[in-house]
Amino acid sequence: MTAAGSSQGDTATPLASDFEAATRAQWLALVDKAIKGADFEKKLVTRNADGIRIDPIYVRATSIPALQTAIPGHAPFTRGTNEVVQGLGWEIRQRVNAADPEGANREILSELEGGSNGILLEIEAPGQTGCRIQSAADMVAALSGMRIDLAPVELKAGLGAADAAAQLVSALPGLGIPAKSAQVFLGLDPIGSLARWGTLPAPVQQVLVESIALAGEVGAEVPNARTIKVDATVYHEAGATDAFELAALGATLIAYLRMFEAAGIPPANALSQISFGVSSDTDLFATVAKIRAARRLIWRIADASGASDAAAALHLSATASYRMMARRDPWTNMLRSTLSCAGAVLGGADAITVLPFTAALGEADDISRRMARNIQIVLQEESWLGRVLDPMGGSWYIEALTDEMAKAAWALLQEIEGKGGIIAALDTGFVQDKIAADAATRSKAIATGRQELTGVSAFPLLGDDGVKVSPLRKVPPVRGKEIVRPLTPHRLAEPFEALRDAADAHAQKAGGELTVFLASLGAIIEHTARSTWIKNYLAAGGIGSLTTDGYTSADEAAKAFKTSGATAACICSSDALYAEHAEATAKALKAAGAKLVLMAGRPGDKEAALKAAGVDQFLFAGADAVATLKGLQEKLGVAAWKQT
Repeated sequence: MTAAGSSQGDTATPLASDFEAATRAQWLALVDKAIKGADFEKKLVTRNADGIRIDPIYVRATSIPALQTAIPGHAPFTRGTNEVVQGLGWEIRQRVNAADPEGANREILSELEGGSNGILLEIEAPGQTGCRIQSAADMVAALSGMRIDLAPVELKAGLGAADAAAQLVSALPGLGIPAKSAQVFLGLDPIGSLARWGTLPAPVQQVLVESIALAGEVGAEVPNARTIKVDATVYHEAGATDAFELAALGATLIAYLRMFEAAGIPPANALSQISFGVSSDTDLFATVAKIRAARRLIWRIADASGASDAAAALHLSATASYRMMARRDPWTNMLRSTLSCAGAVLGGADAITVLPFTAALGEADDISRRMARNIQIVLQEESWLGRVLDPMGGSWYIEALTDEMAKAAWALLQEIEGKGGIIAALDTGFVQDKIAADAATRSKAIATGRQELTGVSAFPLLGDDGVKVSPLRKVPPVRGKEIVRPLTPHRLAEPFEALRDAADAHAQKAGGELTVFLASLGAIIEHTARSTWIKNYLAAGGIGSLTTDGYTSADEAAKAFKTSGATAACICSSDALYAEHAEATAKALKAAGAKLVLMAGRPGDKEAALKAAGVDQFLFAGADAVATLKGLQEKLGVAAWKQT
């Protein structure tokens, strides 16, 4: 190899040129050795909730040629709608949910002073809490001092969206902001409201016509306004997969474009009046791919409508998933929020909303709002995540996942359209049934441990987590005839939280917490794997564990149990020590007064002998933890409860 600057010339030789290119066959041979001949597909290949294949490794050939040559700022906009970075990368659009205009104004100004540059103002309406706005004057009071020509405001008013939009437009003179400069997102989404609450203030067709008419009026008066919002978070929060969330987004967009066209507004003009919203959650790579695929999907619909270029001005916001939030040990929600925010950033969202870490527990306070805001500020101004266009672009995995997700969403979109469109699919229950089935599959994965929830089903914290908040406000009732079956939001942690609530109620009534004595056999190194696992497993159901370094014999464990005051015990150790001591330990524990003897791990061919010795139940990974823990609670004296 010639040294640079030598008399033989400056021609550089690639460092890898002396090495043979590795082949997939060579890699597979090494993999086979590592997994000791196990089935490659079963061991290393997984599929996500949409059935998309996830391989252990991706190479250039698995990436999609069309995406490899895509350029940021150009169709199909998979890599974003900008050719250069805009500002710090995205708008920090933080949620304000105060009950009255004055309180909302204080929160808004605090958010803006603290670093937000956009506001999502939630308005009280049937089915949701928020700021009580009843007039343009109330809107002026809520937004007073806010430069909405510099920091956009978005309204989230649900079934009250039309009134709130009119009040905001009427409030512009009172705010001293010229209508031509105001940046407002009015958030009218009658189809999303119908899906969420199952009803509308008037017949569906009437509400759609009135919404499109309002969009036309506002567009002429407030050129920077986006009146209509295609909000796919409604479907996510009810349990939809990523691809189905995108399919619902696409089908809703098609429905609105048809309504605009019927009103004489061409698709290119209509798209300038529409904004889009998706959810971001803890699956960072899936969030990145979903946001990239969303832009591609929107462009494809715009292109089919003859308005391809108009898709360059699309506005896509991401909101941190509410379904991922937990009530117990809510500090862990900050980890979830950071992941969801990072995924939204890396996917190229134009605006991001991070929820307070206490969102599922109670009303937001200064610290929870500050933490939500600061997650974005740290990622933006310290981590500089917004300084690169499409930073995940070119990753063979992300490109392949984006392509597969877009294809899966398009197939589902065609299925919805085949049923007559999104409204017809809601009317027949197709949308609700599909989401319910996907949610049930996800719930089973969580209950059986295939999908873990930190602080909930994995490493739960017993006792006081130190978080004190005001209770959530009462939600105003939804009135009117139910037109379609509503999509009710569900948080992933709810089944385990019900277990914890039942355990707490029992402790308060009985004057003591549920506990199980751990009969850990042998040295720490021998029992720690199962002792640690069973401690966390029981804690997920609100059951504490009495632990020690371990016992050297069955008699020693039984003696310690007798003095512990517990009524139930669980044998924990290695398979080798189980073979030696498990039966004797079970007999000794029963003799010492144990009403319930458990054992951590599968019994194998020793099940009959262990049961005969006194083991009442075996606890192991892969079983339905919610059902198992509910049964254990009842055996420990907790009154039977019904899971909601």
